[in-house]
Amino acid sequence: MTLLYSADMTQTTPQSITEQELRKLEVRLEELVGTIERLKEENRSLRHQQDSLVSERAGLIEKNEMARNRVEAMINRLKAMEQGV
Repeated sequence: MTLLYSADMTQTTPQSITEQELRKLEVRLEELVGTIERLKEENRSLRHQQDSLVSERAGLIEKNEMARNRVEAMINRLKAMEQGV
């Protein structure tokens, strides 16, 4: 089987350039859509992590305040005992 190529087949036509450009744009758009989806998921995950950390921080602040109150109460009792002697 012999293949014949004409000079026209080796040249790029304006239509094929457009098709090539459209294909490149399509590939790039698919990449961008994938990136957007990945970033949305990462953003959701980070927001969830932030919510958890904020909640944990609030709990730690509350525990710290309770410990501070207990220490202050002990100090006051010790002072009262010292004054009573």
